[in-house]
Amino acid sequence: MKVILLFLRPLAAVASGFGMAALFPPYGFSQLIWIAFLPLLFALWSLGEGKRKRKAIGLGFLTGLAFFLPNLAWLRTVSDVGWAALSVYLALFPAVWALFAATWGNPWRSEEKGLFHVPRHALACALVWTGLEWLRGWLFTGFGWNTIGTAFHESLVFAQGADLLGAIGLSILPIFIQAVLLQVCVRRASRIDSGGMRRRIALGSVVLTMVAAYGYGMWRMISALKVDSIRLNALLVQLNIPQEAARQLWDAMDIHLGYEDETLEALGVVDGEVVHSLNPQGNLPPKPDWVLWPETALTGRILRTDDGGWASAQENLNTLDRIRQGGDDFTLMLGLVELEAELNGDTPIMKGDARAWNSLAVIEADGSLQTFRKHHLVIFGEYIPFVERLPFLAKIYEQQSGSKYGGAFSVGESLDPLEVAIRGETVGVIPSVCFEDTVPRLLRKFVRSGPQIIVNVTNDGWFKESPGAAQHFANARFRAIELRRPMIRCANTGVSAAITPTGSTVHPDGGRLQELRDETGNHFTRGHLLAELDIPKNPPTTLYAIIGDWGVILLAVIGVLLGAIPALRERKLETEPS
Repeated sequence: MKVILLFLRPLAAVASGFGMAALFPPYGFSQLIWIAFLPLLFALWSLGEGKRKRKAIGLGFLTGLAFFLPNLAWLRTVSDVGWAALSVYLALFPAVWALFAATWGNPWRSEEKGLFHVPRHALACALVWTGLEWLRGWLFTGFGWNTIGTAFHESLVFAQGADLLGAIGLSILPIFIQAVLLQVCVRRASRIDSGGMRRRIALGSVVLTMVAAYGYGMWRMISALKVDSIRLNALLVQLNIPQEAARQLWDAMDIHLGYEDETLEALGVVDGEVVHSLNPQGNLPPKPDWVLWPETALTGRILRTDDGGWASAQENLNTLDRIRQGGDDFTLMLGLVELEAELNGDTPIMKGDARAWNSLAVIEADGSLQTFRKHHLVIFGEYIPFVERLPFLAKIYEQQSGSKYGGAFSVGESLDPLEVAIRGETVGVIPSVCFEDTVPRLLRKFVRSGPQIIVNVTNDGWFKESPGAAQHFANARFRAIELRRPMIRCANTGVSAAITPTGSTVHPDGGRLQELRDETGNHFTRGHLLAELDIPKNPPTTLYAIIGDWGVILLAVIGVLLGAIPALRERKLETEPS
């Protein structure tokens, strides 16, 4: 039996890792969330005393590799070395958790058999796993994609609990359920404690937890439909421009003409004239309040002085003038590179030591400009740590990406929402650029009272037509749930979509899917989408918006104590003389 388990445990660890990877795009087997941990838990809890800790760490690391290597394979479009190194690093977190689960969190090792023995160990394991997910999303600027709770992105009833502890907190539910059921099933099969009060309490905790999670989700989804709202009509334009790392494969003229032509077609303009017959139904579509283009959409930079004055490259100004043929009453939002400037007479010019920002620009019909400067920069994409002291790091970047390193962006500082009008009513914009829509601890800092909407401009073209875009979107849509603010995002290669405060991309009025796709359902397409979103006038301030990640951090500490205190007490009793 021991020889069989010697081979079965590594297979079980790999099976759990593959099961976790299968929860996310491109696989999408989200139902596995309820069984993916069972093989690993059994392997860890059944370990003997000999070299238990070393074996547990090895099994957890193996699970981590089996999870992250296939899950992050889309990174290979930029760097094989980066993909392998990140996967190995992230696998350390399941390894640390496995050490806890096999020791302090192991219910089959403990001699103590209180009434709450089963749910206590299950909860301890679930809380510590969740705490480690938070840690990997924070440490060294963090990579928090694809926490186990994120697998609920297509199970929106259970996803609603994200407004309490964030998407990370949702991981507690499936791990707790599996850890309880495994204990009950194994103990019953071995006729230990069968039929006792402990088993009834354990099963009751499962039923109560599932009913509470489902009931809360249903209540949130129903109550979200009964609010006073502002209707936003937003035109999303996506060109699907191919890239090699940061280098776009279209020339500047094609890029500018592409945005002009696609936008004017959506606005019903041909040869400078509005042609309403472009609408096949014969009825006029609503005029867009906002037009959105993705991150770094135009090739020209904008110059911004300290007093708010601005200027832009002529190619940008020509494009902005041309799209105004479709109307002079919409607001344009797009990603641009912003440069620090100073006045030379009345003309803004770039400073000699100018800082540069990856910015979201909001240009009103009257020509006024607001910008949000990106906070959370992409390591080895928008900056390279210590590159001034270690210039060979830039050479490594260029060798891996095939693109020249053009210097680092500066970090934005403002945490104030942008204020944009919709037919005379002012709405707060929670801005985000690129993958900032996967960083909830940043976006929650922009939450204010009154109507608000999350706006994201992004470009996943770095990773070509890979699952990276779909994974990005799966993670991003939880920001709408966590903050109970609708979200609109415009991407270069997908996914461009409108998201309700419940995380849905289906319009509640007519059941219309509001994701930009081609006729085959592919997000990697050129086109435009006129999306409609209802922005609540008085949205709630969620628990997550108030406490952020401190709830998960506190629960993780409680999880460690739930496992550690009884284990240390037992060890003390064992060492005391009889």
